[in-house]
Amino acid sequence: MYTVGELLRQWRHRRGLSQLDLAIAADVSARHVSLVETGRSKPSAAMVLRLADQLHVPLRDRNRLLLAAGFAPRFPERPLHDAALSAAHDAVRRVIAAHEPYPALVFDRRWNILMTNRALDGFLAGVDPDLLVPPVNLVRLGLHPRGLARLVVNLADVRALFRRRIGRQLATNPDPELTALYEELLAPAPGGDPPGIESDVAIPMVIRVDGRELRLFSTITTFGTPMDITLDEIAIESYYPADAQSAAYFA
Repeated sequence: MYTVGELLRQWRHRRGLSQLDLAIAADVSARHVSLVETGRSKPSAAMVLRLADQLHVPLRDRNRLLLAAGFAPRFPERPLHDAALSAAHDAVRRVIAAHEPYPALVFDRRWNILMTNRALDGFLAGVDPDLLVPPVNLVRLGLHPRGLARLVVNLADVRALFRRRIGRQLATNPDPELTALYEELLAPAPGGDPPGIESDVAIPMVIRVDGRELRLFSTITTFGTPMDITLDEIAIESYYPADAQSAAYFA
């Protein structure tokens, strides 16, 4: 069981900050940060949240910091379909529906799909039913031979992008289940990632459907100032055609 000071130190190291860096950002003295981290000073709940905010600690882990400091959790975690999140749920549903005829989906911190729009239905038609049993994992769905991998022309590029994105996520927000998923599906290729994967601004995903090759790129949208753990951890991925031929297919 870690103390609040030990947890804060871990987060500070993950963010690559010195005690002085954190002190300046939080407008406190470096000595105070040191005293909190070593357990010689008991921080208030407000101070815990102040330091956590500067360290960009996820809401789930802010609750853990508060508990370690002897305070009650502040941030609730409710399912996206909970009545308390009805406004947010409706907003997300409207966003992905408005993106049609292009595909869009919503996933959580472990890349489990929570919602999709109708544009994805055609792509999922040939997927093994076992892969569509909830919770449906986007990484497994995209890379499994009986999933969408059979449609993806540049599968090595897509795998490398997943590896980079989830690798960065784990470096800043460790999670045992996501680590297991990474080790299962995203082990580095023997020859390394495909050339250009590090430098290109956007690597399109190329999918072969109905005898055509569709080129898609995606963007990710998150909630700006969530006060609920669920909203803090979900993301909307929206896919766009990367050329006129792909746009014509969806139109």
